Amino acid sequence: MLSKALLRLGASAARHPWRVIAAWLIAATLAVLAAVAFGGRTADSMTAPGLDSGRAAELIERAGTGQEGMTAQMVVTPLDDGATFFDDDGARTALTRLRAEVKRLPHVLGTSDPAGALDTGRDTAVRGGLVSADGRIAVVRVQYPDQSRLSAEDLDALVDLGDRLRAELPLRIEMGGHLFYAFSDPDGGASELIGLLAAAAILFLAFGSLVAAVLPIGMAVFGLTIGVATMTVLAGVTEVPTFAPVLGSMVGLGVGIDYALFVLARHREYLACGLDPRAAAGRAVATAGRPVVFAGGTVVVSILGLAVADVPFMTVGGVAVSIVVLTMVLASVTLLPAFLGAAGPRMARVGRVGRALQTGKPGRLARRRDPAAGAAHAAGWRRWIGHVSQHPVPYAIGAAGLLLTATLPVLGLRVGLPDDGSLPHSRTERRAYDLVAEGFGPGTNGPLVIAADPASDPGVLDRLAATVAADPGIASVAPTHIDRDTGIATLVVFPTTSPQDKATADTIARLRTDVLPTAIGDGPARAHVGGAAASLSDVGQRTSQRLPAFVAAVLAMSFLLLMLVFRSILVPLKAVLLNLLSIGAAYGIMVAVFQWGWGGALIGLEATVPIVSFIPMFLFAILFGLSMDYEVFLLSRVREEYLRTGDNGTAIVEGISRTARIITSAALIMVAVFLSFAVADDPSAKMFGLGLATAIFIDATVVRMVLVPATMTLLGRTNWWLPKWLDRILPRGPVGTDDTDAESTGGAPRPRLVDR
Repeated sequence: MLSKALLRLGASAARHPWRVIAAWLIAATLAVLAAVAFGGRTADSMTAPGLDSGRAAELIERAGTGQEGMTAQMVVTPLDDGATFFDDDGARTALTRLRAEVKRLPHVLGTSDPAGALDTGRDTAVRGGLVSADGRIAVVRVQYPDQSRLSAEDLDALVDLGDRLRAELPLRIEMGGHLFYAFSDPDGGASELIGLLAAAAILFLAFGSLVAAVLPIGMAVFGLTIGVATMTVLAGVTEVPTFAPVLGSMVGLGVGIDYALFVLARHREYLACGLDPRAAAGRAVATAGRPVVFAGGTVVVSILGLAVADVPFMTVGGVAVSIVVLTMVLASVTLLPAFLGAAGPRMARVGRVGRALQTGKPGRLARRRDPAAGAAHAAGWRRWIGHVSQHPVPYAIGAAGLLLTATLPVLGLRVGLPDDGSLPHSRTERRAYDLVAEGFGPGTNGPLVIAADPASDPGVLDRLAATVAADPGIASVAPTHIDRDTGIATLVVFPTTSPQDKATADTIARLRTDVLPTAIGDGPARAHVGGAAASLSDVGQRTSQRLPAFVAAVLAMSFLLLMLVFRSILVPLKAVLLNLLSIGAAYGIMVAVFQWGWGGALIGLEATVPIVSFIPMFLFAILFGLSMDYEVFLLSRVREEYLRTGDNGTAIVEGISRTARIITSAALIMVAVFLSFAVADDPSAKMFGLGLATAIFIDATVVRMVLVPATMTLLGRTNWWLPKWLDRILPRGPVGTDDTDAESTGGAPRPRLVDR
């Protein structure tokens, strides 16, 4: 059985701690070396097979226009408030020098020439989108090859050039574009440090021991190092999205410290019972390690379920995050017991500061275990759970009503693409975005690219350009570019609205369903709408269409897994429904903050933005898995008490009160880690951080400490009901039998409650 295997594994690691620690050190070193030697950089290909934007990208690549590569732009305006590029020779000369300097950078294929267009004529420069109508703002568009041939050094070279030219030219220079999005360092370094410090403080408050606070942090750092290094190696083989390292760090730190906390709490309980430290470590892994393995497995399976969306970058991102979670699970059942074995009896000691924090009373440095503080906390939770159990109906109705109310904003959920306009003003990308919007209109920041294959109907291109330009959602159409070899034409069109505006998505849909078919007619020609805005819109529609199937698959998987673990029908059904409530409430709060702007300033959000198209599905996968952490950990303890006493009411009160302190501490750690990412510059990181933090907070408070005891009290002994025919066909062994926990703790198993 699983508990016996974990008992042997944990005890062996505790008996030979330095061997295990050395093995993890070697593994971490090899992972880092492999990342340096074979690793690649993250990249974003926001496409999926079968989408119209993907077909446009294929035509553009066949034409070899260079528009399939990366782009950047330098937006400039004269420092003299009264000067314009139309009449200021000095500003125009500076603009010419800037373009010449940019062309000399490595890998630059070409640039637009605002100064040259001005020499041709004012109308040419304005119609080409190179100089604003008032002559105050000019744009130098920089064309790079495909992202696979570029690196962060290309971005650094462009940024360094901009910094140098700012000091030498009479121009204000701001920069942005795809190159920044692809190669800017993702937010996370400072957030990880803040999260670790907050976790250390909470652990010290929870255990009153510096040693007990440090060990989970050390285990999480080991696991995160190996997990992220492995993710980097994966990026050398396939395209890993840029959000994966940030999300992997966020989730890895949260689950790693949580899993360590569960095991550590059990270890200290066994030490308080007089067990030898090594035996206590093995027993802790056997009991707390079992829900850790199941919870971690649920997280991994939920995240891997993203493959049903059929969006490659989401699938690979899910695999990358799953690697980090698996590493944390392995560390929890091997490295942590090794740490516990090496620490020995020191894990049971509570220092003077820790005792004062736990009891509120200063005292001598404790040299022996001090269960008084823990008993006091358990008594407080026991009174609360007992109170809820005595009044289950009002608490169940009140808590469910609160969560349903918080879920209501989901009805207004709008997915889209937060653009550079959602970044803080301290970023040059935001300042460049604002200048372009001011000079050329908001749609210039998100051009669409129409790729057309005229086949045997060359006249279709003129009809296409005229019809597209007449659409009310299109501000302007650049001159058509035709590839001589393939005959494929590309039209760059600028919407009247910004990339994140819902009207832009409506324009894209109208172009595909009405405008392009009207222009092409029944002939052999074909045309497709591409570009970054179109790709993100398509991915958003794909994920929205696949979300119901994904949710159903995750719910079914979680129900079956919990049914196998707890040998019950109603316990997993209740868990699934309550998890849905907490996730729905988190979605609702995200809509209120990001789309409605409620409290957005608290996390540095300077403008309302739509929810990033792929985040709802990603969040559901991660949150449902993380919710199962607490569900499995809490219900495992309730199950133990039920097997020991046979009384449902006692099992609920004792099981939840004994785990409440650990669950609340674990939730505080996760919330602190996730909120540290919610203050990052990138809107996607903010959404992940706030969504995860909100859901975990709700799950560990309203759900676990109110709804779970209330509903389990109402269900009574039927919590553990299982039809006899189903009990016979369900597999046993590794997936939890009824006496697993009892064997691990020395208790006697009780008969199952089955339908006879």
